Amino acid sequence: QVQLVESGGGLVQAGGSLRLSCATSGRTFSSYAMGWFRQAPGEDREFVAGINWDGGHTYYADSVKDRFTISRDNAKNTATLQMNSLKPEDTAVYYCAAGLFGNGVPLSAYEYDYWGQGTQVTVSS
Repeated sequence: QVQLVESGGGLVQAGGSLRLSCATSGRTFSSYAMGWFRQAPGEDREFVAGINWDGGHTYYADSVKDRFTISRDNAKNTATLQMNSLKPEDTAVYYCAAGLFGNGVPLSAYEYDYWGQGTQVTVSS
């Protein structure tokens, strides 16, 4: 069992930065791929970024590439999403998720087994 808790959301002006963290419990965090997803009101949950179990592979949605960076610290059982050059369209609830995928990182939310409660990110124009 893995429990995930996100933090770091908030209100920021366009062009600003936020750093989201996902703290996990459980002995096997280093075995799990981690993903960040977001969901805006009335929209489906969408993939933002993902990282495989050892941090050797990262993936990004085209909409956030070159602005967001995902990382992980297996010694601290945390995953992080650094978000720069934020835009109003980045406004959403952001969720971290975990799953066992070997070296893969699925882009579909349905593939992930564990989810955090979400943290709100609001970008004003």
